[in-house]
Amino acid sequence: MPKAMPAVKDASHLYPVAERTTHLKRDDIRIQEITLTSEQTVPWHYHTHVRDTFLVLAGEVTLYLQAPKESVALNPGDSFMVEVGRPHLVTNGGQGEARFLVLQGVGDYDYVPLV
Repeated sequence: MPKAMPAVKDASHLYPVAERTTHLKRDDIRIQEITLTSEQTVPWHYHTHVRDTFLVLAGEVTLYLQAPKESVALNPGDSFMVEVGRPHLVTNGGQGEARFLVLQGVGDYDYVPLV
C-alpha cells in the first residue's frame, strides 16, 4: 500500500480537473461537482473523518479501492460510498468527460495523499 503524506484541508492544488464547482462547503460537510477528462484522475488518498459518496451525473467513473482491494465501475445515476479511512483513487472510466458529485461528510474534512 502507498505511504501517507501529511493531511491537507484543501487538495484542489494537488491534481488538475477539467472543472470543479463547490455547491456546499461547511465545517462538517462538502458537496463538489467534478469533471474529469479521460486523462485525469483523483490520486490515491483517504479521509480521516469523512466518507466520500460519489454520484455519477455523466460519463463513466471507475473507483479503485484498497482494504480490501476492489474496483467499482459507475455509470450515470450510480452511486457508491467510500468509508472513512479507506484508500481510493478516482478515474474517468470512459473516453469522453466524466462528471460526478462527491458528498463529503459528516465530519471534519481532510485529504490524506498517498504516494
